[in-house]
Amino acid sequence: MKLSNTEEQLMQILWKQEKAFMKDLLESYDDPKPATTTVATLLKRMINKGFVNYTQMGNSRQYFPLVKKSDYFSKHVNGLIKNFFNNSASQFASFFTSETDLTKVELEELKTLIDLEIKKK
Repeated sequence: MKLSNTEEQLMQILWKQEKAFMKDLLESYDDPKPATTTVATLLKRMINKGFVNYTQMGNSRQYFPLVKKSDYFSKHVNGLIKNFFNNSASQFASFFTSETDLTKVELEELKTLIDLEIKKK
């Protein structure tokens, strides 16, 4: 399941804070801050999608993510590779290294990471 852009923005806040009450979430937004009802609606949708849950503490709810950021990101990168690069990680890597403004140092760092992964296998 996928999050909308506004849900993703809220999820980024939750991943960063790990656990948060509504007031903490609202404080994390830049001005102009969304209405409490807007954030509550987003949280309800994210709970229904299985991304977020909460612990009831008196009259307040402490929200926390159920999905790890790395898992969410990995799923999207794999979907991108499948949908735009014919399920070929090599085509994705070729596009990524040639069409982005990576410096020589960044490319060398990528090469080192790839070499380490090769050694693991």
